Parts: sequence; C-alpha cells; structure tokens
Amino acid sequence: MLAAAGGIAVPALIHYSLNGGTVTQAGISIPMATDIAFALGVLASLGNGVPASLKIFLTALAVMDDLGAIAVIAVFYTADLSFLYLLGALAVFAALLAMNRLLRVMALLPYVLGGVLMWFLMLKSGVHATIAGVLLAFAIPYSARDDDAESPSHRLEHMPHKPVAFLILPLFALANTGIAIGAGWVTQLMTANSLGIFLGLVAGKRIRTFLFSFGAVAAELCRLPPGLGWRHVAGVGLLGGIDVTMSIFITNLAFTGQPDVIDASKMAILVATLTAGALGFLWLKWLATSQAGSVADERNPS
Repeated sequence: MLAAAGGIAVPALIHYSLNGGTVTQAGISIPMATDIAFALGVLASLGNGVPASLKIFLTALAVMDDLGAIAVIAVFYTADLSFLYLLGALAVFAALLAMNRLLRVMALLPYVLGGVLMWFLMLKSGVHATIAGVLLAFAIPYSARDDDAESPSHRLEHMPHKPVAFLILPLFALANTGIAIGAGWVTQLMTANSLGIFLGLVAGKRIRTFLFSFGAVAAELCRLPPGLGWRHVAGVGLLGGIDVTMSIFITNLAFTGQPDVIDASKMAILVATLTAGALGFLWLKWLATSQAGSVADERNPS
C-alpha cells in the first residue's frame, strides 16, 4: 500500500515539476497507474526465476495503483457535478452493501442489476462512471474459504473473462491507441509533457517502489518475505512503469480537443512502457541467472 501510494505521488510530482503552470499540467496523473496484465505477463515470462512472493507483490501493487488512478479520475476529471444523482448512486451502493453484509444475498443477478443502475446514476452525476465498477466490486460477496468458486464475486470475475480478453480489450486498443506518427515525433518526445510521462513511468515508479518499501521495512511496519531481496524489489519497480491502458485513458480525458498533445503523450507512454518492460525483464533475468549460478557453485564447490 505504501509503495502504491508512492507510485501515485512520485511520478505525479516528476510530471508536475516539468509542467506545473503550463497547458500540459493536466497530464499530471498520466504516469500514475500500472498495467496489471502486461506487467504480470513480463514477470510470468521469467518462470520460476523469480520468487512467487514477488508476483504477489506486483499484483497487489498494480491493483492499488489502478484504484488510485481511478480515484483521481473520479475527483479531478469531473465536470458539472450533480449531487442528486451522486447521492442516488451512493444509496444504491449502500443497498448493495446491505444485501451482502446484512442479508447475505448470494444470488448474482441483484448485484448486476444494482451495478447497472449505480453506473447510470454515477454517469449522470458527472463523476466518471468507472468509479461505479470499483464500488460494485466492494459490494459483491466473496468467500475467503476454499469454496470461493461458489461466491458471486468469483463467478462474476470469470464469466466475462473471454469477452473482455478477446473483444473488449481489442476494441479499446483499436479505439484509443491509434497514433499519428509524423516527421517530428522524436522532437515531440523531448517536450516537457512527454519527458514528464517518460521519467514518471520509468524512473518515478522504480524510485517509489524501492524507497517506500524500504521505508516501510525500516520502520518495522512489515518485512520482506523469505527469498525476496531488495534487488527483486528494484526490478519489480521497473515493471511498475509498464502502463498502456489506464495512461492512454487518462490522456484522452486530460487533453480533450488537443489531438497533437494526445498523440505525443501516447508515443511517450509507449516508449516508456517498452523501456520499463525491457529494463525490468533484463534486470530480473540477470538476477535469476546470477542466483542460479550461486546455487550451482554451492552444490558443486571446486
């Protein structure tokens, strides 16, 4: 949680330091999130070369990063707030929580219907409707026991898996990631906004993950799991700089009606993602190889 908080604050501060008081200041939240699917994909490609606890850490970190980014969207990218619709959405959320915690309703349909209504009311309130999905997730029952496969949360998580993977995400990519690459695209990467995005994702994410995690352990709030070292944390900090979907989504909200700035921001996002992913992969691959060599030397001393 502390690393995720740092992952929101440090990249935003880096971007703001370069763009504060300018027309591109609105892009301050672009480098905040982490793309869960891509980051975990890179980590999974290393197989057993990384500890399982590192995969869990990255998953939790990326989820919290995205929750923070969604909260920022809800608060700072809201126009013409309607308190009546907002209160209606919160009332539906309270009713769904009561169904879960008090009445223990385990049927999925009431939560789906309530979620659709909450999404509509949130949309009409002026608050970005993505927040309705987050609230709905907190309201749907789940089980911490071995029979979680029977819980509404588990069923709803797995039912849309294929449509999301094979339809929704490709449509999102086609609709949002198109970039007009002109002759001066390299020059655009040198603008303050592009540098803020690049440095926020590549440098800011690594700085925050290491420093905030180290600070938490030093303050004895937590400890590193067995088999996990600070070099692992540094490597996963680089993978935290991988972000495509949420960053592009925020870019379109931040620079509405500015196609040139949007294209330059998207290019910076893609370059930063490729850089962070490659550096993180190479770092953790080298670490896995060196540790395997050390183990082999211990087993076969000369």
